Amino acid sequence: MERTHHFPLFFFFFILHTFWLSCSFFITATTASGFNTNNTSNLTSCLQASGIKNFTVSSSPPSSTYSLLLNSSIRNLRFAGPDVPKPQAIILPSSKEDLQNAVLCLRKASLAIRVRSGGHSYEGLSYTADHHVPFAVIDLMNLNRVHVDPASSTAWVESGATLGEIYYAVAASNRTLAFSAGSCTTVGSGGQISGGGFGLLSRKYGLAADNVLDSVLVDATGRSLDRESMGEDVFWAIRGGGGGSWGAVYAWKLRLVPVPQRVSACSTTRSGSTRLISELVHKWQLVAPDLPDELYLSITVSGSGGGNVSASFLGFFLLGKQTAVSILTRRFPELGLTESDCDEVSWIDSVVRFAGLNALSELRNRGSSGKEFSKFKSDYVRAPIGKEGLTTALDFLSREQEAYIILDPYGGEMARVRSDQIPFPHRAGILYGIQYAVSWTKEEAGTGERHVAWLRSFYEYMGRHVSKNPREAYVNYLDLDLGRVTWSRDGGRPRNAVGMARVYGERYFLRNFHRLVKAKTQIDPNNVFNNPQSIPPLK
Repeated sequence: MERTHHFPLFFFFFILHTFWLSCSFFITATTASGFNTNNTSNLTSCLQASGIKNFTVSSSPPSSTYSLLLNSSIRNLRFAGPDVPKPQAIILPSSKEDLQNAVLCLRKASLAIRVRSGGHSYEGLSYTADHHVPFAVIDLMNLNRVHVDPASSTAWVESGATLGEIYYAVAASNRTLAFSAGSCTTVGSGGQISGGGFGLLSRKYGLAADNVLDSVLVDATGRSLDRESMGEDVFWAIRGGGGGSWGAVYAWKLRLVPVPQRVSACSTTRSGSTRLISELVHKWQLVAPDLPDELYLSITVSGSGGGNVSASFLGFFLLGKQTAVSILTRRFPELGLTESDCDEVSWIDSVVRFAGLNALSELRNRGSSGKEFSKFKSDYVRAPIGKEGLTTALDFLSREQEAYIILDPYGGEMARVRSDQIPFPHRAGILYGIQYAVSWTKEEAGTGERHVAWLRSFYEYMGRHVSKNPREAYVNYLDLDLGRVTWSRDGGRPRNAVGMARVYGERYFLRNFHRLVKAKTQIDPNNVFNNPQSIPPLK
């Protein structure tokens, strides 16, 4: 399930929104990546001529407004430091026409384009670039409108809308409709859907990307393309083929799914020795992927001190708690789940609970408090891990107090969808996904390097237990350790760009990688939209 342990904070977003509806300014002195005065001057002139008012540029020192806007959606402090390349400009389109003109103006100014929806990119790829590449960010926070049509069980959502904003609007229209996507409500829909979008409803209804019916894409030439005009190959690619390769998605048409008036939200925690917890995890991996589609039961495991670990079980059930607990008591008695561990609530109230929020109204807020330095990795498991292997893994985990792993069960609808239905290929045969994470709050000398090195060593150990040839990974949990391509300033390609991209591309997309390359060649042959792990065109 896509989530982090950051929690919402909302103090400045109204100020940002109202300011950028009325202000723009230009300062030539800057420390942004690859700064060129002519680039920025040309960009400013173009944006003003196009009627775009909501933008700012970098200065030296950076203005408070520029810094506030840049940092507002940076979720990972690893990419907020002074040594990280900064954009020469940040543009906030307020309409599809603004978005089209922003793309054209950035191309005219010879600036690389980064599109930021919610800012949750695990490697900061929606708002950073290599040091030699001058770039600008198109921030979609003002493109966050959601229109729900309960009669057809559909919704049109702009790509800057967060999952929380979508969930809020859907529930406001009909309490028995929902959208299947992740549980971290500050994640932007643009990035979430572009990479797949796994969540608590996925065992019943599939990924967010499985439930996209249409889309509006702004391509590198500024054209506005719907499903029919972009063609089925490109429409296929943008639903799970990763963000940053195809263009800027303006909006998605989503299929909404039915949910009962009341669902069961359950949680319970077990702590103890690594051997004790490994027994529970071992049984869980045999049970959770094979439960009825209506039952989702995940585990988060972390060190609890003294060589022990703690396992938190999160259950979301489209059933009454008496029925759900009865099923789990029969299938997984070792867990000892009781009805007192569960609450029967509306679907939207379960969203609020699992997001760590206090009130329904908080779903509409985009901010995060408690920002941390973090590194993430991912795996998929196709065969149960033996008890000894699990014990050794948890021994490893118990030694790093700042780390945790999340185990998400697959099966159900996830196993019934073809692996090439959309680019996301991790379907039949997957028992569960693993998200590895390590986070820290202070960047003291050597701290970050030590934490990242630990995570890489843990990941190396786990290689013997997970999928192989290739070792699969989830593109929404971006990991530059898997490989990268270094593009030239204008998006020019190394001689063997496709071969270089295949190293990470086949791990994210398996055999679908080759079709993605063809789609990229069709929609963006000049590689205008790129990042270190984007899909390259053939030539």
